[in-house]
Amino acid sequence: MLEVSPSRSRRVGGGWRAVVPVVLRWGLPVLWVLWAPLAWWVEPRESTEAQLDRDLAAGRVVTFQRAQGWADDGAYWGSRPDLRYAADGAILAWTVPNGQTRYAFVGPPASASYPGEPDLSTNAGLDARLAAVADPWQAGGALAQRIAGVAGLLAGVLTVLWLGRLIGGAPPLVGTRWFWFWVGLLPFGVGVLAWTYRELWRPPPVPVPGRGSGWRGLGWLILAAVGISLLVSVARIVFGTTVVPG
Repeated sequence: MLEVSPSRSRRVGGGWRAVVPVVLRWGLPVLWVLWAPLAWWVEPRESTEAQLDRDLAAGRVVTFQRAQGWADDGAYWGSRPDLRYAADGAILAWTVPNGQTRYAFVGPPASASYPGEPDLSTNAGLDARLAAVADPWQAGGALAQRIAGVAGLLAGVLTVLWLGRLIGGAPPLVGTRWFWFWVGLLPFGVGVLAWTYRELWRPPPVPVPGRGSGWRGLGWLILAAVGISLLVSVARIVFGTTVVPG
């Protein structure tokens, strides 16, 4: 029977403990850099009915879906917003060949016979035009779905590696595990990058006295999430939805 001496076992274990932080120090930022542009590219962009008409006329509609708002299930930062499907929904989302997703509010006009009721036949006519353009694209699949799948996979791997190190690794030095768990939920992976920087790139030599608790981390999550939302809203107004989708 093969026996491993205690000293050799300690050397192997110590080697892994030394390698893992180095791999994560570089691996987590690289995964984030790969994820961020893909997620930005396929993030739904608010558009107009006129743009929809232009895409239809040029044959650039790959997929389409009617909906009544966006689903808010409290998913983590790496997930995409989902539409709440509705056959007669006022929101129409469509993808174009370059992999981007656009959406517009396309409500049916009032019926001539019943002014108080929408003319759903208009929706049916538009959907038929959309289907006629989109059907030839279906054989090759939608690029937007493939890009979104890759982005979701990268975000999932990034989150699993971060959580695995946070839970199973050495105790963090700047804050408690609960502190970093809450901070790590910040939008766009900002919290994971903050943990990587403070715990892997610039760790203190000894644990910080009175390091952040779970309650402090929850407070940072709430405050920073509000601040990030405000910054994104202002950037969207200044630069437009093409640059800052959502």
